[in-house]
Amino acid sequence: MAKRYFLDDLPGAIQLGARLNGILLKVDAGEQLTQWSRPFLASNGFHALDALVGGQSNWETFQRAAEEEQAERLEKASVKAAEKVAELAELAVTRAATAKATFAAMANDPVLRRKQEAKKLRHRFDVGYIENEHYGRVMALLKRIDNGQRLKEADVLWLRTEADCWTDELHKAWHALEAAALTKAWENGGDAWNAVNASAHWRKADEPERALGVTEAALAKVGRVPKLRSALLTTRGGALRDLRRLDEAKSLGCEAHELTPKDYRPCTLLGAVHFELGDLVTGHEWYAKAESLGAPPKAIDQDLCMLLARSPDQEQQRIREFLLHKDPDRFNWLNRWNGSQRPRDPRRP
Repeated sequence: MAKRYFLDDLPGAIQLGARLNGILLKVDAGEQLTQWSRPFLASNGFHALDALVGGQSNWETFQRAAEEEQAERLEKASVKAAEKVAELAELAVTRAATAKATFAAMANDPVLRRKQEAKKLRHRFDVGYIENEHYGRVMALLKRIDNGQRLKEADVLWLRTEADCWTDELHKAWHALEAAALTKAWENGGDAWNAVNASAHWRKADEPERALGVTEAALAKVGRVPKLRSALLTTRGGALRDLRRLDEAKSLGCEAHELTPKDYRPCTLLGAVHFELGDLVTGHEWYAKAESLGAPPKAIDQDLCMLLARSPDQEQQRIREFLLHKDPDRFNWLNRWNGSQRPRDPRRP
């Protein structure tokens, strides 16, 4: 019906209940319009329909006039739509320019820039809340590490203890810096003890492959000097253990122990390797031998904690039960162990 009266471009002509649709229904049915209907038609530009209803035109005349009115409406609607598109495009350009200017102003704001840099640093090193009194010093130290600068031992100790900001990410980043510096010192100076220490730091930086690289080069140059070669073999064995190459690690531990039978470090390595191979009895014997040769009990406990933390639940339980049965007083801390890599202080409740 709306199409017959050339009004199908208007929603009101189609929608039931709309005023224009109601008028069309009456016109189409030949019913009398209300006194308000014709003024509505005239005021809204439906002159062809108004003339038809008023008897001023016949059907053929109405069709021509109504078609022209519809064409004019469609043209105006097209122009209006194009203007709206242009308006929205201009608005988008204006908003983009405003946003760009705002970000540029923010980037040039020294206070905001420092805040953004601080946020990035804290995110990189996974540092959460920092006490106000420590904030300046902590951020300065984080920036040094981020710039590849080594820290003083006092600063590292302060971060670990008083500032309480020593996260895993910061731990790895600091050890990586120390490892890189010691590796360079070894390569430039030829002191193989720097290679030993570099290897230890590479392992703590979670890069055992780098430890293997530096120890391989050093072992090729040190010859048969027992103490030095033993140290290199032990730290290399530790890197192999990190990579789960346990049989190779055990072989190097045995060779290191033969070179320095009174050094507890190869014994500690062999204790850990045997535990991870599932031979708890032999592993405990090596740990006990390490303690008898001077290994700090806390260091062994820490080693056991790390070993437990990366073992499957069933194996954790087997190791705990074995150690508590073997020496309940010595390993009493396992009753309070919470699954972390650090043993709880037995003096604390």
